Amino acid sequence: MYIVTGAAGLIGSGVVWGLNKSGIEDILLVDHLGNSEKWKNLRALKYADYMEKDNFREQLLAGAFAHGRIEGIIHMGACSATTEKDASYLADNNFTYTKELARFAADNNIRFIYASSCATYGDGAQGYNDNENELDSLRPMNMYGYSKHMFDLWAKRQGLLSKITGLKFSNVFGSNELHKGEMRSVVCRAFEQISADGRMKLFKSYRPEFKDGEQQRDFLYIKDAVSMILFLMNHPKGFGIFNIGSGKAETWNSLAEGAFEALGKPVNIEYVEMPGHLRDRYQYYTKAEMGKLRTLGYQQTTTPLKEAVKDYICNYRLKDK
Repeated sequence: MYIVTGAAGLIGSGVVWGLNKSGIEDILLVDHLGNSEKWKNLRALKYADYMEKDNFREQLLAGAFAHGRIEGIIHMGACSATTEKDASYLADNNFTYTKELARFAADNNIRFIYASSCATYGDGAQGYNDNENELDSLRPMNMYGYSKHMFDLWAKRQGLLSKITGLKFSNVFGSNELHKGEMRSVVCRAFEQISADGRMKLFKSYRPEFKDGEQQRDFLYIKDAVSMILFLMNHPKGFGIFNIGSGKAETWNSLAEGAFEALGKPVNIEYVEMPGHLRDRYQYYTKAEMGKLRTLGYQQTTTPLKEAVKDYICNYRLKDK
């Protein structure tokens, strides 16, 4: 059996989809569905059982899974809101919860993969290299990023990085993200805005070296993210911390152009003021260094940005609508 937490989320549901494609259906899904619409993300998936997160944590700590046959735990469950201000909630949900699972996996010799984030790199002053020896030099710019960094550092201090796998995700987008509200991807928002009035809004730049819309991010399609996750899960040496990204820095303008092309509309971008509370925490450039994963033997090329945007919009968002 496999356990996938955050199973109704964008990446979690993608992982279950990938496992299903490999013929694996003996999966325990864990999530907190609450009042959101993310339950819809489970409808096309095949799995053995579902548990709410709080019940799962309670049973885990009580030893209910100690004697089960668990092949692996893929822990994608976390609060991913970069604007979340409740630091205590983030510390429990993103740090303590991950510690509980990591200890259980280590004690029972179970493969454990967890979601870290490229937000741990902060403003990028120290680069985007997934070298575990450089973890102590990183300074995340928001509590979300720091909650992920807290666990990376803890795992390193405990000597666990030779037994578990951390994934520093870049900007992942794709099907099953509508429930994310304000945290849904810019690709998703582009589809909504362009469909509504033929325009798309992007933040202005407040740094002279970047023109409006020329801020750059490492964008990764969900299908490529799943491919990398499953490669690491099945690799006998896939332990430690790895970047999960395209390895390319693309502009917001390029992403927007891809969305307009996919919808057959002329490019019409409006640059708007960035909210003040985001300006000192905004990443102007991200580019994951992918050499570590490539050296391990991962050879698949990532989907070009405009091709990925077109696939997402034409084969998923338009069908949703």
